[in-house]
Amino acid sequence: MLSLLGLLAGLLLLIVLTMRGFNLFILAPLCALLVALTNGIPFWQVAGTTPGLAASQADFVHGYMNGFASFVSSWFLMFLLGSLFGKLMEHTGAADAVALAIVKKLGQGHAVAAVVLACAVLTYGGVSVFVVAFSAYPMAVSLFKDANLPRRFIPAALGLGSVTFTMTSAGSPEIQNWIPIQYLKTSPYAGWEVSLVVAIFMAALGYGLLKKMINQAVAKGEHFIGRDSDPAVGERVLPHPMLGIIPLIVVLVLSNWLHHSLQQAALIVALSGGVLCLYLLNRRFVQNLDKALNDGVTGALLAIGNTAAVVGFGSVAKLTPAFDQIVHAVVALPGPELLGAAVAVSVIAGVTGSASGGQVIALPEIAPTYLERGVEPEQLHRVVAISSGALDSLPHNGYVVTTIRAICGESHQNAYWPVAVVTVLVPLIGTVLAIVLFQWL
Repeated sequence: MLSLLGLLAGLLLLIVLTMRGFNLFILAPLCALLVALTNGIPFWQVAGTTPGLAASQADFVHGYMNGFASFVSSWFLMFLLGSLFGKLMEHTGAADAVALAIVKKLGQGHAVAAVVLACAVLTYGGVSVFVVAFSAYPMAVSLFKDANLPRRFIPAALGLGSVTFTMTSAGSPEIQNWIPIQYLKTSPYAGWEVSLVVAIFMAALGYGLLKKMINQAVAKGEHFIGRDSDPAVGERVLPHPMLGIIPLIVVLVLSNWLHHSLQQAALIVALSGGVLCLYLLNRRFVQNLDKALNDGVTGALLAIGNTAAVVGFGSVAKLTPAFDQIVHAVVALPGPELLGAAVAVSVIAGVTGSASGGQVIALPEIAPTYLERGVEPEQLHRVVAISSGALDSLPHNGYVVTTIRAICGESHQNAYWPVAVVTVLVPLIGTVLAIVLFQWL
């Protein structure tokens, strides 16, 4: 009982203090230390002092840092290339060109739909979700200003287009769709038929709920309030929208063409090809290549650092007796096997505050069990991917913190609840729908 209470106390403290503005790089290890102390995990243990027990498995320092470092070593190149790709899209004006083309097609009266669709196109094209938020924010401010909509809903619009129906869908080059491949030996298109239905459902439901919340706020008198720091969509010469779309297609084609032969490395090749194609097609629009590269590297470090910080918390949580009890209880849940897998991944993603981190911690524990029970790997892949994108978006999630605070300049109190509706509630419902559909197939 003390183990479980300590784990819950650490998680609750992580969530509450994140909502109050604490830095994740400091907060996550401190909350992990609380979990360790309440579970009798030593702060530091020299290898060999406990017979048969490796130091990396027994103490707080090694447990936290191994979780942090292993995530960085496994996914840094993907974060880096995705960030460089996004920053080049931003600095060349290709992202603006694609977004403006979408706005032109939809019309200025569909500001929310335009923001969501622009983010969806960029995310499904392989741009890191963090970079999508940076790239789409200036356009979102302009659209919300023209439509006089409350700006506190911008993070929710960015999140709906980035971390819901696109991030975890079949064929997506985002890492949340690729991590299960190494454990299940599947493909990025695993369960694509169900994925397509669920993606359309999540997009429609999320958009409907977001529009309803915005309309209610407007009816109460809320409106757009400008700031001196607001970015402006400039009058610079932009490339043709196709010069931004072609690199997105290159990433999609290469990642899905090479996944059988290269597995996880296919994503590295695909993003490298996208970066090269983007630069060659749009090099005359690059105003400052050094700044684009530096911004890309900085963005990658921030994104993967925030994620790895909470993955480290999850790695310490994994050392506790309560973690094993939770996993065993979830695996033994009555009902469809896929339901147990979805609950396990959702809970661990919630603890780590990361969809990718939750998958990395959960899959080695649960994948062998469910595969031995005869669960189809493709079905398990898709349910794991979709469910990982639900409770991961609790207040301490790296993307949520970065988007609400660093990009949009909002507070959790004002902006988080709309984000929670579209990035937590909607994926939870989508997970249930996916399980039901797989049971019918």
